[in-house]
Amino acid sequence: MKTFYAGFEAGHPPVKVGLGVGIRHEVGAELKTLGLRKALVLTTPQQAPQGEALLSALGPLGHGLFSDAAMHTPLDITMAAIDAAAGADCLVAIGGGSTIGLGKAIALRKGLPQIVLPTTYAGSEATPVLGQTENGVKETLRSPKVRPEVILYDPELVATLPVTMTVTSGLNAIAHAIEALYARDSNPLSDQLALGGIRAFVSGLPGVVAAPGDLAAREETLFGSWLCGTVLAQVGMALHHKLCHTLGGRFNLPHAETHAILLPHTAGYNEVAVSAALAPVAELLGGPVGGGLYDFAASLGAPQALRALGVVETDLDEAAELAVRNPYWNPRPIEKAGIRALLQGAWEGSRPRSLSCFGR
Repeated sequence: MKTFYAGFEAGHPPVKVGLGVGIRHEVGAELKTLGLRKALVLTTPQQAPQGEALLSALGPLGHGLFSDAAMHTPLDITMAAIDAAAGADCLVAIGGGSTIGLGKAIALRKGLPQIVLPTTYAGSEATPVLGQTENGVKETLRSPKVRPEVILYDPELVATLPVTMTVTSGLNAIAHAIEALYARDSNPLSDQLALGGIRAFVSGLPGVVAAPGDLAAREETLFGSWLCGTVLAQVGMALHHKLCHTLGGRFNLPHAETHAILLPHTAGYNEVAVSAALAPVAELLGGPVGGGLYDFAASLGAPQALRALGVVETDLDEAAELAVRNPYWNPRPIEKAGIRALLQGAWEGSRPRSLSCFGR
């Protein structure tokens, strides 16, 4: 098992990171090291049995279990979880982006320390970013208050993650790194974090798909998850994340699947403006990044069409309109016609054609 402290932002305390088989059993020891005595365990309804097992293992250090975490961190669920946290002095989140997001939302409001055991590759645990949804609108914020104190990556926790979820979660993480490479505030450190994360997934994901229980491949991809999440904390995001937040919040789409489907199209849209920044990825994938990501996702069996998620074609005009309101910074202008064309391709599941697609 490996343990290290990661801190890249001045004035922010470093986060303790553990990586290795069985490291999940160290939660109680980490609580004691931090001087904490009562942990509220957080999960989704589907992962409640894992939460119950963890709560039992904590014994007197456990405060209770809240198992109603949901996609996109709805405000009403956050408020219910805050009520359940009365009397707790910390949070232990075991799960993916939904559960980790709930822990962050509670920490933002109540200042409770967090220990996180990720069970997917989304990387949210490594960031000071929180996305929350109220009345169908998802908004994001950055705050050091939401960053966990301890992250424990245990390959055994993702060894039983279904292959489809493994793939979409991994592509979600890759999306962070792709956008980091052309971020307005990118720098040599963020570039190396991003490229390291992409390489880990391009190398490790095929092995995980071939042998889901391969703990070495799972550990490699978990390290990639940390790299991609960490780079998300370093720089701002652009069009891809704006579209995912827009579609996810408005149409209640599954987070990782939405990222996986949109990524080749958003990368293809921006590649014409940032081909130099994406050149190392093009070399890794053997061609233009948009098409290369599409082919890589296809080789892993990832979903590739928004219509498969229940989006109807008539929704695309509204989605394009929402996407151009209060847009994130982007290296290529965010124009409604271009975004509408991008969404059409993502809805159909067609392969991005070339650097000159979307009217260029």
